[in-house]
Amino acid sequence: MPLPELSAYIEKDLLMKVSEGSEAAFAELFNRHHQHLAAYIYQLTVSRELAEEVVQDVFLKVWNNRQSLKDVNNFRVWLFVISKHHTLNCLRKAVSDRIKHNEWIAHQSSVNQETEMISDEKFELAARAINQLSPQQKKVYILSRIGKLRYEEIARQLNLSRETVKSYLKLATSSISKFVNSHSSFFIFWLILFGMIKD
Repeated sequence: MPLPELSAYIEKDLLMKVSEGSEAAFAELFNRHHQHLAAYIYQLTVSRELAEEVVQDVFLKVWNNRQSLKDVNNFRVWLFVISKHHTLNCLRKAVSDRIKHNEWIAHQSSVNQETEMISDEKFELAARAINQLSPQQKKVYILSRIGKLRYEEIARQLNLSRETVKSYLKLATSSISKFVNSHSSFFIFWLILFGMIKD
């Protein structure tokens, strides 16, 4: 149930108490005005969430600048004026943020499409590079880089020595890097996907 309007004298006394730091007076001031203010801001924003946010911001501003309240003659008019300005600033920011967000979404979509195209080309090139290896080098390379097996595990599986596996892997890596460099402008590609693993 809304509280009755304060007389000019009582309101002035309340503002003086708030300006002197009275939290109780500030709470009373808030209770007297926040519902009317929220309804007014809602008419401007058509958003309950934004209206509540603006009310909180405005009363925080009132408290932070409470020393100036002793010079206010009509608090309600003064409150509604600063609330209107703050609301318009919030709406401008919301529009600006939405535009930036949409631009970011559009940019990310473009970047993702380009990345997918580049990735497809890289993997196609990688497959071609692996296929041009000798059968034994291909087996060692796939077990090491794709199967993630260690030298000893590959050696046991292929009935080879550890050093032979290491040698095949070096030859395969060198062959792949040469193939990639000669077929693509992605000159750092092999460093990323086919770098030697320290064992």
